[in-house]
Amino acid sequence: MSVHDGVAQRASSHRTRPVRLAIVTLAAAFAIGTLIVSPAPAAAAGMKVVVVVGPVGSSTSSYITSARRYAAQARSYGATVVEIYSPNATWSKVRAAAYGAKVLIYLGHGNGYPSPYGAFSAYTKDGMGLNSAAGHGNSNTKYYGEYYIRNYIRLAPNAVVILNRLCYASGDSEWGSANPTKSVAMRRADNFGAGFLRTNAKAVFAIGIASASYTLRSLFTSTMSIGQIFKSDPARNLHYFFSFASVRTPGARVWMDPYAPSRYYRSVDGQLGMTMATFRGG
Repeated sequence: MSVHDGVAQRASSHRTRPVRLAIVTLAAAFAIGTLIVSPAPAAAAGMKVVVVVGPVGSSTSSYITSARRYAAQARSYGATVVEIYSPNATWSKVRAAAYGAKVLIYLGHGNGYPSPYGAFSAYTKDGMGLNSAAGHGNSNTKYYGEYYIRNYIRLAPNAVVILNRLCYASGDSEWGSANPTKSVAMRRADNFGAGFLRTNAKAVFAIGIASASYTLRSLFTSTMSIGQIFKSDPARNLHYFFSFASVRTPGARVWMDPYAPSRYYRSVDGQLGMTMATFRGG
């Protein structure tokens, strides 16, 4: 399959429906009210957090603004933070920086499967959309799919991945496309997590349209499990919540929390019983 340069696989920044705005507003308010004001100094001392923003055209600056907030938040807990942003977010930089990371946060285009773009390719699907070359603007997207993630990214033991503001990862479709069926959304979420769960990561959060600040805070300051973090997020709905055993990753489970039927913007995949004591300790 050919690579669609930032056109076909859109990011989630253009969703402007009222429900989305309510979710984002709630999450942002929670972040301002409790996440940044009351950090836990040194909670993440000695841990590395890597924040990556791929090229998303005219939306890139908005994505970088979100990413910088996450970076500042992680530093407030004592983490060592590496930031890699388009137009210089190349595969070689991301691969080197991700080595030994406790948390990997990616914002950008999502290229998932199933999709309208032909058969599955492990070389382009379910990974990251990065700059094909450094310094050439914010539309030169090249997808590094599951093959590259599982074979070349090595995170710290018990690491966590956060995929924020991209299509497909949580089961959703692109803006303007038909909403997925439940079975398609399940396959998308399961597939997108599979490569990342082979990098030493124990969980992959996919947060399509809300802030990831609550998740990041909980990783470093709570005693909850992965599943408890997911279910306590202020962006939760849980009205249509369901779960299933991962097909792609033996022993893992996938939890999905659509805010309405066929609107799949929150999921988590992996070892959902892992506690934050284990995450921070190992």
